[in-house]
Amino acid sequence: MDSELRERVEREARKHALLNAVKYDSEADVGAVMGPLMGQNPDFRPHGDEIPGVVAQVVAEVNDASPGERRERLAELAPDLLEELEAEEEGETQVLPDLPNVDGYDEVRMRAAPNPNGPWHLGHARMPAVIGTYKEMYDGSFVVRFDDTDPETKRPDLDAYDAILDAIGYLGFEPDEVLRASDRLELYYDHARRLVELGGAYTCSCPGEAFSEKKNAGEPCPHRDKDAETTMAEFEAMVDGEYDAGEMVLRVKTDITHKNPALRDWVAFRIIDTPHPRPEAAEYRCWPMLDFQSGVDDHLTGVTHIIRGIDLQDSAKRQRFVYDYFDWSYPEVVHWGHVQVDEYDVKLSTSTIKELIDRGELDGWDDPRAPTLASLRRRGIRGQAIVDAMIELGTSTSNVELSMSSIYANNRDAVDDEANRYFLVRDGVELPVVGGPDAGHPPLHPDHDERGTREVPVPGAVLVEPDDVPPNGKRVWLKGYGCVRHNRDAFEYTGDDIDAVREEDVPVVHWVPADGGVPLRLRTMDGDVDGVAEPDFADAAVDDVVQFERVGFARVDARGDDESVAYFAHK
Repeated sequence: MDSELRERVEREARKHALLNAVKYDSEADVGAVMGPLMGQNPDFRPHGDEIPGVVAQVVAEVNDASPGERRERLAELAPDLLEELEAEEEGETQVLPDLPNVDGYDEVRMRAAPNPNGPWHLGHARMPAVIGTYKEMYDGSFVVRFDDTDPETKRPDLDAYDAILDAIGYLGFEPDEVLRASDRLELYYDHARRLVELGGAYTCSCPGEAFSEKKNAGEPCPHRDKDAETTMAEFEAMVDGEYDAGEMVLRVKTDITHKNPALRDWVAFRIIDTPHPRPEAAEYRCWPMLDFQSGVDDHLTGVTHIIRGIDLQDSAKRQRFVYDYFDWSYPEVVHWGHVQVDEYDVKLSTSTIKELIDRGELDGWDDPRAPTLASLRRRGIRGQAIVDAMIELGTSTSNVELSMSSIYANNRDAVDDEANRYFLVRDGVELPVVGGPDAGHPPLHPDHDERGTREVPVPGAVLVEPDDVPPNGKRVWLKGYGCVRHNRDAFEYTGDDIDAVREEDVPVVHWVPADGGVPLRLRTMDGDVDGVAEPDFADAAVDDVVQFERVGFARVDARGDDESVAYFAHK
């Protein structure tokens, strides 16, 4: 990392560290700084190995300042961030930019239009997170329309319809209306007929390559000027299934000399011989292309504002030709860049994830290694933690990066207060304990004395993690128990008080009894880990989020006579 880049990283990290410290009136957290830092500065990504060290130094510097000094420095470095924070403190914060021309509509109405070809990966969460938030901002409405009119290339998964609606609920939103495009074929046919009558469409039997050559040369298709009666008859034959796939299409008549060849006489309907998996749509063979179907549906469902990727600008331009023929007003459009997510080795792609599951490389959509909403949910990540992180990315036309550390920081804030503490030892080393009490009594939660303590017995020996075994003659503090010295492969109780930790830097370690613990399999993004949890962990119920001290937060997934299972969430 050169000096100029390092200065930029330090400057941006300092703003986010100060904001984090001032917002929560506490010391800044490296993980909470990394999320927005990397998300708002994608060019930092190639230096991801070096940046945490720079951030840690900046955070340490910020944490040395007093609360008053932090607020003053934030005002100097990033007055806009302080203003936003102060507005939030007063309950007046606006987390997203205003939508365009909202005063021109009686109600803001937006839509998410997923293709139900599989459950959602993490990138899919951005759309409902932003739309749902805008709905709340403007007291508007939110339509979910399944764009399932491609039964071949993006073949719908019958389980995905409910899985996607469930994912939206997990994120904290409920659509006001749910539609399936495959239920609306007759409606699209009616609009195609109207378009033909208006002279805005024609049937074309040109081979694809031949049409492309003419289109790219700005030359009209020989079928372009056929009369409406002939076009209508041939379209009805398409609807009735009298043509094979590729034999006939219906094209929207645009400008054959348009400077953008992609907009010239585009296909509105084609024949697909593969039956749709939904029984209600299995008999249809004439299917609308997405630009026609989506454009018609947006108008008929009263959508006022559309958010779509910057790469789909041509879709709006194609659809405007149809809107002009029908004399409709086109919705407001907000284009945004793509979102990338760090930390995962698996590509954010439904088809890629499905292939890995089919090959047995992932256990399923909720495998902890999968970048899916089902996986995050099973790991104990709150949907709101994802929504808040997505909202922070805004609606910029630039590509942005979502750092998982941002989601983890949000989730930590959400679950820390309720998560009881327990010990979990992985790959434990057994050491006898000589002298000392019969049990340790660490608190169930350090901030909630009313919850009481756990009893962790010492039946003659304990298990500690290999890295926590000190050199012979050195001491460690068994958390909730006391100080012991490692001597000849045993722990000798010393009776030292807590000053050994505070003043002599004796390490504090977690531990479990050598007998009577709870066997546990911890499922993580790096693979499964076997360990033993303390006996009181048996009191934690399935779906509880707990914190294994010095290990991290986890969701209890299953209980068994021989083994319990938990899914690791984050540190």
